[in-house]
Amino acid sequence: MKKVSILIPAYNEEKSLSTLYEKLKDIMDFHDKYLWEILFINDGSRDKTLAIIESLRSKDSRINYLDLSRNFGKEVAMLAGFDYVTGDCVIIMDADLQHPPQLIPEMLEYWEMGYEDVYAKRKSRGKESALRKYLSLTFYKLLQKSTRVEVLQNVGDFRLLDRCCINVLTQMRESQRYTKGMFCWIGFKKKEILFNQEDRYAGNSSFNLCSLLDLAVEGITSFTVVPLRISTIIGLLVSFIAFLYMCFIMIKTLVFGESVQGFPTLMTVILFLGGIQLLSLGIIGEYIGRIFSETKNRPVYVARKYNETKLNLLCNEKM
Repeated sequence: MKKVSILIPAYNEEKSLSTLYEKLKDIMDFHDKYLWEILFINDGSRDKTLAIIESLRSKDSRINYLDLSRNFGKEVAMLAGFDYVTGDCVIIMDADLQHPPQLIPEMLEYWEMGYEDVYAKRKSRGKESALRKYLSLTFYKLLQKSTRVEVLQNVGDFRLLDRCCINVLTQMRESQRYTKGMFCWIGFKKKEILFNQEDRYAGNSSFNLCSLLDLAVEGITSFTVVPLRISTIIGLLVSFIAFLYMCFIMIKTLVFGESVQGFPTLMTVILFLGGIQLLSLGIIGEYIGRIFSETKNRPVYVARKYNETKLNLLCNEKM
């Protein structure tokens, strides 16, 4: 009998967990030809999330949980889940009910047909500000144009992954992660299904514009070096223009002479070149910062306990 794992990262989701469990329970009970597992990743929640998960586990042995020592972020929480899920396939979904559980049977049907990555693409994004929608779409367009890997637009983490995909993803131990790009990078046989993203059942999203901007920087610096190439091209272009301007000044001085003037022009050129240099250094700094973080070789995450079992240290490898 095949086993299906449902992976749910949770951070301060106390108001939605019970409702989410009831919806998942109906699906698991109806599709009893599978063995089921729900793995919650408590990502350092500060509310009663962990207590509720423990209460649910006491009623249903199909529920497991991993308690991280602090908030490491959703990307790292998913990696922790990949290390611990035991199913032949894994369904990743959010705890806030924006990902409708009723899509799970359709995902399983395509998985049975041989698809290894069944991803859900949004037809609508629910209640999001126009600015956030515009910035999200713009980011995906920029990332797609700057990388050789096809990054799917309007596709999040809501998907079914076969065990073969999970085995590859667990080998990718970057501390600064952009999992949406990793899903595309690993390849495998993919299938798209469409859905309307629901509004949050309760609470507020922990992702604000600053968090999304940080995630966008992670995505770009993880999957492309185009910003470095743009910096190089701008440097060459500015140098060429400066050379032409120097030739113009020399010829003008030799032919017509030149009085002492041009202070505004001089300041404009200096400030412009200084701005270009700082921009280039900033871009280089982003990549050097990633190298610095990876070379420290720290554990990607630390977990306090798996179910009722306390852990001394659980990080890069499952003990």
